[in-house]
Amino acid sequence: MTENGKRPIGGDRRVLDAGALRALSHPLRVRIFDILAQEGPQTASTLAEILGESSGATSYHLRALARHELIREVEGERSGRERWWERPPGGIVYDSKAVQGSPAGEAALQVAVAEVHRRRHEELMEFFSGRIDREPGEWVDASTSMTSGISMTAEQTTDLIRRIEAVIDEAADAYRGQKGEGVRRVSVRADVFPLKSMTSKKETAS
Repeated sequence: MTENGKRPIGGDRRVLDAGALRALSHPLRVRIFDILAQEGPQTASTLAEILGESSGATSYHLRALARHELIREVEGERSGRERWWERPPGGIVYDSKAVQGSPAGEAALQVAVAEVHRRRHEELMEFFSGRIDREPGEWVDASTSMTSGISMTAEQTTDLIRRIEAVIDEAADAYRGQKGEGVRRVSVRADVFPLKSMTSKKETAS
């Protein structure tokens, strides 16, 4: 799966190794990783205030993420003794092939992907089950959650994924770093996977 998918992908995307996956398998680190993407550079203290944690805890988790180059220090930026941290540009890829044959790597992949999906589901439910009622009409109109079942081959599905990614990448490149009135961070999701057949057992039995 990826902040992309289980396959080699071009562009500015990094395939995570077992060490990086282990670093991202902690719930608080996933939150920190997301905050740096959504809110921009932060210090251990600003993250502690956002998360309701101690600065010692956030500092520890920042170092763990930095050790695997998932985040980096902002050059030339310091608040006294505190360092500012940012997420490097580009996406990350959770690729099962990168850890295939390594029990520790495969376990880290499962935990990291489960935690990321749990966090994404929380965000989705928080918006559509309540917050959407408090959003301005223009943002309600600019929000959607859709699912479609399509009968396709693996090759056709892969082609669809590449076309979806191209559209998302185009928007990401066009609006990267955009600031100003009316600009908000928007979550764009595309989950594409084969469904489990609900008729195969009946067909086998007959």
